[in-house]
Amino acid sequence: MVGGLRRVRVVSTTELTLVTGERYVVSGDAEQVEKTILAAARGSLMQFAWFEEVEDARPLGVVPGHVVSLRAGYSGAG
Repeated sequence: MVGGLRRVRVVSTTELTLVTGERYVVSGDAEQVEKTILAAARGSLMQFAWFEEVEDARPLGVVPGHVVSLRAGYSGAG
């Protein structure tokens, strides 16, 4: 709280869909998430792309080749 005002953090999210049909909502806008996936894909053969799940703030590692779609989520107060 600053000067009687509460600070609100804006959180962007992206939904990842994997080849298995599993869906995860992670922190970060779609562009950031895409860059992370591409960077991991260019890395070593089994390099994971690491994110933070929105629901419980746990780390989530995905194999870049298993991601079939990204969907921009929302920006809201976190």
